[in-house]
Amino acid sequence: QVQLVEFGGGLVQAGGSLRLSCAASGLAFSSYNMGWFRQSPGKEREFVAAISRRGSSTTYADSLKGRFTISRDNAKNTVYLQINSLKFEDSAVYYCAANRPGPGDTWPPRSYDYWGQGTQVTVSS
Repeated sequence: QVQLVEFGGGLVQAGGSLRLSCAASGLAFSSYNMGWFRQSPGKEREFVAAISRRGSSTTYADSLKGRFTISRDNAKNTVYLQINSLKFEDSAVYYCAANRPGPGDTWPPRSYDYWGQGTQVTVSS
């Protein structure tokens, strides 16, 4: 059974930093591209960042470039999201997701096969 478990969220003051982690189990982690998404109340889920299977390629939402950094440790089956200079509007539930690339797939992935339950990030102003 595939499980993606996010942790590291919490209440942070604006301007602070946070590192989210997502631990994967039940899948060949290094065979999956990984992504982070977020969703705020009343808003659609939005893409944050993605990283390729070996970590050689990363991509970010244009509006979030510079403050967010995605990374992975395949030995630990974990993907990370570092968030710096947090803003109130970064408050959201953050989800990690796994994509198994197939023949002809493009980068970044257009769909994901597995999702975590999310971790809440709340930024106080």
